[in-house]
Amino acid sequence: MGVVFLIIFSYALYKVIKKTKDKRRRKRFFKRNGGLLLKQQEEAHPSLVDKTILFTSRELDKATDNFNESRILGRGGQGTVYKGMLVDGRIVAVKKSKIIDESQLQQFINEVVILSQVNHRNVVKLLGCCLETEVPLLVSEFVPNGTLYECLHKETFEFPISLKMRLQIAAEVAGALAYLHSATSIPIYHRDIKTTNILLDDKYKAKVSDFGTSRMISIDQTHLTTLVKGTFGYLDPEYFRSSQFTEKSDVYSFGVVLVELLTGEKPISLTRFGEHRSLVMYFMLAMEEGRVMSIFDALVIREGSRDKLLSTANLAMQCLNINGKDRPTMKEVVVELETIQTSHIPSTTQTIPMIYGEELSLQPYGESTSTFFSITQ
Repeated sequence: MGVVFLIIFSYALYKVIKKTKDKRRRKRFFKRNGGLLLKQQEEAHPSLVDKTILFTSRELDKATDNFNESRILGRGGQGTVYKGMLVDGRIVAVKKSKIIDESQLQQFINEVVILSQVNHRNVVKLLGCCLETEVPLLVSEFVPNGTLYECLHKETFEFPISLKMRLQIAAEVAGALAYLHSATSIPIYHRDIKTTNILLDDKYKAKVSDFGTSRMISIDQTHLTTLVKGTFGYLDPEYFRSSQFTEKSDVYSFGVVLVELLTGEKPISLTRFGEHRSLVMYFMLAMEEGRVMSIFDALVIREGSRDKLLSTANLAMQCLNINGKDRPTMKEVVVELETIQTSHIPSTTQTIPMIYGEELSLQPYGESTSTFFSITQ
């Protein structure tokens, strides 16, 4: 009996010690990952932080089957995303971030607080976070139909997307960016718009995701000076040169996505050579030489009128202008895309000047009188 009692006592003591150590470790991680900063935010702005849900590590371990490899949805530069199910039955995506730079904790917590307030049908909803783990975990809504990149470039995708769907996706992404730039309490710059960061829901509606490199700015700021971050092929060359990110840098990246939708080509090609390797350069040269219709996706050409396709191409050119100040705002892009979707003739919207007048007036292909933008990727 004494031996049995000793075993039971030892096991109970082991469990108590383990539980105490786990609790201390969770507290240490919570503090290191910015938990105290979040509490300070809550004291300063209780109504703002009230919507920021803090998940426990146990909740997310259970939701993801202890982050089982079979639950991985994808890996990226910012971390790994797992599919999980909460106790209330909700399907979520749990992003396990890479090791966070402690010097950036203030910015990280600010982003979590602000993004948890973002409520737009075309932006992936951030549900909350967990700070009790070695690296922070972000919990967002689950979007079932993969990425726009897979839809455009993977042969295994179940069906090709029509021109109507492509224009609708472009309009939805543009609307989401316009909302982030001008309709939130603090303007948000995404800084990494690309087709892999555009998800498709069960009805193939677009949702902008992955705000790992996004930044918020005060309303009186016009730009943000940062270390250059982004994805090659989508990166604004003006931002690359100056390290100053503006809302027009997001516009440039959107322009690349728009060209990707029109051509079905990847932003950097392994089959083209020289200056044609960059999709932006390939597209601009085709526009300059009056042969842009020849590089469009075959499905797009079959389904779209020449007027509509050239209007969309012209809008993409405006977004890709080498001079950021001359690019349209995302609000103007939304208006133009809505006009293109509902009309078979070029838009007469005056807020965005048309660039390739001779193509849009359906003159025979020939030498353009427009200024050609030289971009070094």
